[in-house]
Amino acid sequence: MNIETLRDYVLQKPNVTEGFPFGDAVVVFKVNGKMFLLVPLDTEQLQFNAKCDPDHAIELREQYDCVQPGFHMNKKHWNTVIVDGTIKNNQLLELVDESYDLVSKKKK
Repeated sequence: MNIETLRDYVLQKPNVTEGFPFGDAVVVFKVNGKMFLLVPLDTEQLQFNAKCDPDHAIELREQYDCVQPGFHMNKKHWNTVIVDGTIKNNQLLELVDESYDLVSKKKK
């Protein structure tokens, strides 16, 4: 997976916007004005921060070395996922979907 594929996938979801509230190095995707995906643009390998159910977040971290507690995020609710080929693309997109679903269901 590359950044273009990830971006295209995310932007097709309802009510998603993208922006750079933290500077040029991180693209932030929001649903209904709330962050659900952050993608740093200054890393060698593609990676992203995604919101996750706390229990599922722990399971993923235990199962995959490429899933780590969310960098600069609430580590209970966010994971950083390094796209290194360990996790298949469809599974990566499921993590994006989970984050989108968790955030889009929250009240504004």
